Amino acid sequence: MKPTEEVLQELTQPSNVSVRSDVALVGKVEAAVTADDEKREENEDEPLRRKPDLALILPTELPRQFEVTLWDVLHTLARATALSWRGAGRGLAEHWGALKYTQALAGGRNSFLSLTDEGHCIADHYKSLRSGELGIGFALTLAEHMLGSRFPGHSVTIVPADTALRAGWALTSRDKGEKVKYRYRPQYFAEVWRPEEPSLVIPLACKGNHSDAATSAEQLASASAHAEAVHIGAWNETPGLLFSTQLPTDGGTMTVHALQALGSGGRLSPAEGREPNLNAPPFQANVMPDIHPPTEGLVAPEPVRGCHVQAKDYAWFQESLAHTTAAGLMAFTGSGHATARHLTDRQGRKRFTGLEHAAGMSIQDAAHTLSGNEYVGTDHVFRLNGPRVEAFSGVDEEVFRLLARGDIEEYRALVHASRHVRPRLTFDKDWGGPVSVHADGSVLALRLLPGQDEEPRPGSPR
Repeated sequence: MKPTEEVLQELTQPSNVSVRSDVALVGKVEAAVTADDEKREENEDEPLRRKPDLALILPTELPRQFEVTLWDVLHTLARATALSWRGAGRGLAEHWGALKYTQALAGGRNSFLSLTDEGHCIADHYKSLRSGELGIGFALTLAEHMLGSRFPGHSVTIVPADTALRAGWALTSRDKGEKVKYRYRPQYFAEVWRPEEPSLVIPLACKGNHSDAATSAEQLASASAHAEAVHIGAWNETPGLLFSTQLPTDGGTMTVHALQALGSGGRLSPAEGREPNLNAPPFQANVMPDIHPPTEGLVAPEPVRGCHVQAKDYAWFQESLAHTTAAGLMAFTGSGHATARHLTDRQGRKRFTGLEHAAGMSIQDAAHTLSGNEYVGTDHVFRLNGPRVEAFSGVDEEVFRLLARGDIEEYRALVHASRHVRPRLTFDKDWGGPVSVHADGSVLALRLLPGQDEEPRPGSPR
């Protein structure tokens, strides 16, 4: 295994991923949809609704050779999963496996990321887990870049869809008296916003595999069904982004396959009802389940399975998205009560009320000065290739104060104004390791604990 110091240095080195989004990919996904529909019909399975009329993403918005750094991708992944229903703070507490997994990727500024021989062995053991999780990290990194390019002057925030939707839907439907979970939902929403304007919300569906391009086409066909399960506004007008990250085990390069669904929906314009109040406490709504197709003539068609955000719910939904984002940031710091204040019971508020974060009182659970700025959060200590390392996840001190007292409006004004100057990715010599700061005010830092030999002592746990 690599020396730990070398691993830390490489986390901030740029590499490239290949991006595929073209007419040929659209054709392969359409063929995969046709094949799946025929198979489902033979098996007498329920037919799937999918995003209609998928399209490529232009190279001007998403370059076909996209430069990334692994520490930035892992930061994105950890933030995106901080509210996972599999445990508070899972985005950090359980992603050291993903950190170790990235050591099996080789790349460089002038080359593309690919799996090493060690990576092939890891892939054999963790195919679905690691390819899926890293697929999310790379997909969301590319989505933020693409939407930032498409909507200059706006901020882009990634929101876990499952948590946001639970503020309005039970995410179950009744069939013959039994509760049946909605099988298909997007994993995330991208909220494109700026203060005092209605947000644009785009469902994202992200998948990953260790196979080939044909498998990615099948995954995109499935992803179109996940994205279609949420309508915002008019029927079939909600845009969507679909990703499948391919990490081949045959020596090929990592490729992100990406397509989009175009549409005029997704905009939370207050056409009727009240204006949103983002500082209002989170509200548990009980929105009518299912999606409602438009009425044709005098006959209203039967609703179809899914979640439909209609105009009367726009203000509430924008508030729910803002609170879910705030809860994710607070979970990233390890603050239980600050997280809970932004969630409803159905979203999992009670999972966080038993934890407290000293930064909300007179002392701080963990605080570090990084590049001259103060951050508060939580520390994690674990072994990386033998030696013990310290990871710190947190947010800008002022961001924490604002969200801990529930001032989302002021928080959004602050991060939007600093969206171009706040992001930073560097190997901080004073800290002693990689530091990533995102536009939302979050920080992820890693360093070798001082006073250690690089080689672990005999018999020490790894």
